[in-house]
Amino acid sequence: MAFLKITSPHAHGPMSTGRVMRLVIISTLPGLVALTWFFGFGTLSNILWASAGAFAFEALALKLRKRPIGFYLSDCSALVTAILLGIALPPAAPFWLLLIGIGFAILLCKHMYGGMGYNPFNPAMAAYVFLLISFPVEMTDWLAPRGAVPAADLLGPIDALLRSLGLASGGQLDGMSMATPLDVLKQNDGLMLSDLWAQTPQFGQFAGIGWEWANAGFLLGGLYLLYRRVFTWHAPVSMLLSLSLMALLFYDGGSSASGGGVLFHLFSGATMFGAFFIVTDPVTSAVSNRGRLAYGATIGVLIYVIRAWGNYPDAVAFSVLLMNFAAPFIDHYTQPRTYGHRKQKAEEKV
Repeated sequence: MAFLKITSPHAHGPMSTGRVMRLVIISTLPGLVALTWFFGFGTLSNILWASAGAFAFEALALKLRKRPIGFYLSDCSALVTAILLGIALPPAAPFWLLLIGIGFAILLCKHMYGGMGYNPFNPAMAAYVFLLISFPVEMTDWLAPRGAVPAADLLGPIDALLRSLGLASGGQLDGMSMATPLDVLKQNDGLMLSDLWAQTPQFGQFAGIGWEWANAGFLLGGLYLLYRRVFTWHAPVSMLLSLSLMALLFYDGGSSASGGGVLFHLFSGATMFGAFFIVTDPVTSAVSNRGRLAYGATIGVLIYVIRAWGNYPDAVAFSVLLMNFAAPFIDHYTQPRTYGHRKQKAEEKV
């Protein structure tokens, strides 16, 4: 007698965890190239220190938990956390700042909850906020971009490493610190937006010099990940649309109290980086497509609210962490309809 084996419909493909992580790493390259061209080699120095720390702390945690070190290191999840944190921090940040941050991300935000897949908060963003609150001076020391200063003042590879080690002294090695465009706009207390734009060297066409291209690079990388179906469009698109809507609604034409226009917010700070590399984290975001729409849209609103009326101009990390809290709540009310039932919850039918 032949038996018919009935199984649920499943999609099969080569998208292992390691492969997804490698695609994410590759997709950061356009943004990294832009950051390196405009701000020097400081971001690559960040990634170098963070990556070394990530592998060491990951191996330590795995050994303490008696898990196979080689197997889990090969999935590249620790490396992705290191790269994301390195990108988020100011270029050529002190090496100890990177090690403290990545240690916090790997040991406390990841393994304390059971490892990858169990962490309720995005490790890179949790580490960023921890560092921002603990070391505000180092976390706001951004280098001036190419165009605002001569190209000769940008840090080369050796210069960036020396600066991160605290061995830089004078001239090019010290670099020139400069407030970010979001900081400048936040601190403006008397100039019309057009006058502020004309008098501030780090402003470009519609956002900050360098920031425009870095955001365009991360947008390009995010579109590639969408093309490869690493994640769905719902969270990043809803975030960008809600942020754009908020900027459009509250734009007053460019007065001294202006919060900036739509393009300024889309291509400033970590907007595109957050939309495609942070908000799309499958572990800490909402699960259903409807939930991802609500999750991303609320993050976009929070980003504008914090940027315009809060104390932290970029706001991506804080917005994401706040919505990491709310993701289970969103999932509870956006559960898809159970197959074969008209109502959303099958238990409602007696």
